[in-house]
Amino acid sequence: MDKQTLIKNLNEDLAGELSAIIQYLTYAAKATGPYRPQLVQFFLAEIADEQMHAQFLANKVVAMGGEPTTQPRPVPKAGNNREMLEAVLAAERQATKDYTQRAKEAEALGEKGLAVQLEDMVRDESGHSEETERILRDWPL
Repeated sequence: MDKQTLIKNLNEDLAGELSAIIQYLTYAAKATGPYRPQLVQFFLAEIADEQMHAQFLANKVVAMGGEPTTQPRPVPKAGNNREMLEAVLAAERQATKDYTQRAKEAEALGEKGLAVQLEDMVRDESGHSEETERILRDWPL
């Protein structure tokens, strides 16, 4: 692991956060049915956290001498509310896994501050996953 690899990996994480912002915005627009108001509120409320994560990652990439990506990961298509929630859950679980790995990489390079911030982001993403799991728990098929 070297600094350039860490920058590349942080940019992949940034692409994930940019995708999450688009995903939540799009899914808020597409939500339907009797729970639409609650789902719209849930999706829109998540954007602020993802935006803060994206800003942190972009700033860190620049501070480390890199160029932040402007390309998001593809946003999964979803045809109904359940598919949207399942796609959100998958993305949040992936982010938790990625940030856990990234924190280890940062620690290995002596980037203690970055490692701590990434651990905080693990906490955020884990919380998002748990909330989405609770919504899905009794969601009709």
